[in-house]
Amino acid sequence: MGGELGHNRILGNRELQQWGLEQEPRETTIPPGAVAAERRVAQETRLPPEQSRSREPRGAVATSRGDTCFCPSSSSISFDFYDISCPSAEMIVKNTVRSASSMDPTIPGKLLRLFFHDCFVEGCDGSILLQGNETERSDPANKSLGAFSVIDSAKRVVEIFCPGIVSCADILALAARDSVEFTGGPNIQIPTGRRDGRVSLAANVRPNIIDTSFTLNQMANIFSAKGLSMDDLVTLSGAHTIGSAHCSSFSDRFELDSNGKFNLIDASLDKEYAAELTKTCPAGASASITVNNDPKTPLLFDNEYYKELLVHKGLFQSDSALLNDERTRDRVLDFANNQDNFFERWSQSFLKLSIIGVKGDDEGEIRRLCSTTNG
Repeated sequence: MGGELGHNRILGNRELQQWGLEQEPRETTIPPGAVAAERRVAQETRLPPEQSRSREPRGAVATSRGDTCFCPSSSSISFDFYDISCPSAEMIVKNTVRSASSMDPTIPGKLLRLFFHDCFVEGCDGSILLQGNETERSDPANKSLGAFSVIDSAKRVVEIFCPGIVSCADILALAARDSVEFTGGPNIQIPTGRRDGRVSLAANVRPNIIDTSFTLNQMANIFSAKGLSMDDLVTLSGAHTIGSAHCSSFSDRFELDSNGKFNLIDASLDKEYAAELTKTCPAGASASITVNNDPKTPLLFDNEYYKELLVHKGLFQSDSALLNDERTRDRVLDFANNQDNFFERWSQSFLKLSIIGVKGDDEGEIRRLCSTTNG
């Protein structure tokens, strides 16, 4: 995270008590169809009347675990942050995600992954969106990230209604949340008011993100550094119920010898499933080939991911680790058997994720373009 993020978990609204980068602006290339889509989103947006609820933080609140979370003094993050200044913000983002996902069903998984990679490095500050040499986005570990155009599109529409008000960090957080709902997951509230970060360094990426080959201890250490628990680790791994992965992220778990004979290297992976994967990802396979994280319901946010873990069909070594360790096995079993429990815990853990390292007024800005700082 480019330094200690600490355990800045915040917020001061009563709802929380219910559940715990200088570079010159560069020319933006707007994808084909984006203008028409943005026009539709703008036309669908209706400005609700102004409301009188306060946008000020309320200080410390009790979490669902009984401990106390303190808001950084510079932060004004809250659940009703844009109620007065930009009441249409959340609707615009939701409509943008819906439109993009309807045209490309892989968008929700890409947005969710993009958000994870943002929050785990420098906090949830939109630093992953910044372009340039040696930024987070330029690191090889982030080369396969996608859906940046969706965030840019939402930002352009928001700027029509509320210029200079809504941060790219908030747009990304809301888009990730809405991706879950769009694919059948829970509809949850998250706070807004994040400022956009000014720092984005590729050197900060590798020490702070989870590699698919990590052991449980390695994953737990990174999660703990972000103020996330072992339960949060199991729960947020459920994001793998949607999305896809490139062959290089799991192909070291099996191999074909010089005679074409299949060899299973990782015994925690189902042999027949691994054999199927070798057909999609043979030696020398194109780097563009992807495999669904969830082999059964890859476009639905559900608990199927955990069911697949039980039959040893977790795509990544880091997935299989959740079932193979007694510290996390019971939670995997619980989620596999009860989707409602998974959704309830997801709502709590996603909230905690969404407020990691949030920047306050003196630490960030509201970018004019998501891909560059204001300068």
